[in-house]
Amino acid sequence: MATNDLPGGTFPMGGDLTVPRMGYGAMQLAGPHVFGPPADRAAAVAVLREVVELGITHIDTSDYYGPHVTNEIIKEALHPYPADLHIVTKVGARRDAEGGWPKALSPEELRQAVHDNLTNLGLEQLDVVNLRVGGFDKPEPGSIAEPFEALARLQQEGLIKHLGVSTVNAEQVAEAQSIAPVVCVQNLYNLANRADDDLIDALAAQGIAYVPYFPLGGFTPLQSDALQRVAERLGASRMAVALAWLLQRSPNILLIPGTSSVAHLRENVTGASLILSKEDVAELDHIAS
Repeated sequence: MATNDLPGGTFPMGGDLTVPRMGYGAMQLAGPHVFGPPADRAAAVAVLREVVELGITHIDTSDYYGPHVTNEIIKEALHPYPADLHIVTKVGARRDAEGGWPKALSPEELRQAVHDNLTNLGLEQLDVVNLRVGGFDKPEPGSIAEPFEALARLQQEGLIKHLGVSTVNAEQVAEAQSIAPVVCVQNLYNLANRADDDLIDALAAQGIAYVPYFPLGGFTPLQSDALQRVAERLGASRMAVALAWLLQRSPNILLIPGTSSVAHLRENVTGASLILSKEDVAELDHIAS
């Protein structure tokens, strides 16, 4: 499958960086709770190789997945990387011995995180580095200038091509943009969690990518009734419908659904090509009402 055949086509993320709107999130390749090694490393390698076979050239990762495990598996599976493969990573947190996610936003910690990503991925330069600054699932108020300036310095040193931000509000995006160009924003967003509607539209007007994580997260059984009805009507999975809705929501939305299964990966790719009718979209939009 060619990149242009993937659902949603492509999006110019910045400079020479154009990615398919259908990407892949590698978080689930680590062990349970994104901690430690996977039960089946060979299966994780197989998923990554299928990602490339399907024409997906946008892989989202972080060196704190595992920690280090996911990036090491990406390197094992795909290095030396195809020329058109773009790996996007995140910094701003670390893992403690209990599997927690404490913040790691000092200039020294960010520099170490960038070098860890470079080493474990086997790269000399990172395509995109997202600065994760908020809580687990929502932004926290306050300035992000100091950590973003630290990443901008690493960009000036040639270690990073492009910069993004994660788990941020509109004011923090604007603050980051006053320091260096921002090519993407990665926040929690899905059918049931639509706090970023205005931000998505504002970013689209600027040609900036919006990358939602937890594309099916946050539903209660009651909230998912409408999703289930639409899925049954279309003969598709709930995930496929949720992904298709995201692609139709705005042209700057890029998808990074994660899975550790080749079968689920293929389902995600084919399912996201669903065309939702106006009636389907209207019914799904009521989920967040």
